[in-house]
Amino acid sequence: QVQLVESGGGLVQAGGSLRLSCAASGRTFSNVAMGWFRQAPGKEREFVAGINWSGDSTYYADSVKGRFTISRANAKNTVYLQMNSLKQEDTAVYFCVGYTRGVVSTTPPRYWGQGTQVTVSS
Repeated sequence: QVQLVESGGGLVQAGGSLRLSCAASGRTFSNVAMGWFRQAPGKEREFVAGINWSGDSTYYADSVKGRFTISRANAKNTVYLQMNSLKQEDTAVYFCVGYTRGVVSTTPPRYWGQGTQVTVSS
């Protein structure tokens, strides 16, 4: 059974930092692209960041570019999202995702975690 388990969410003040982790199990994710989506209350789920299978290509939503960094450790089947200079508008449930191919695409990810809450206070 494929599982993506996120951790690292929580409450942080504006301007602070958090690091999300996503541990994958049930299959090998080292050869597929991974990423993060988020969903804020009353809003649609949106793409945040993606990373290809080797880690040498990354993609970001304009709203987080320069503040968030996605990375991966294939030996650990783990992907990370370092979030700096957090803003109140970053408050959302963050979902780890796994694609079926080695590159990030516009095709919806096949695998989804349960999500972790990130709340940024003023």
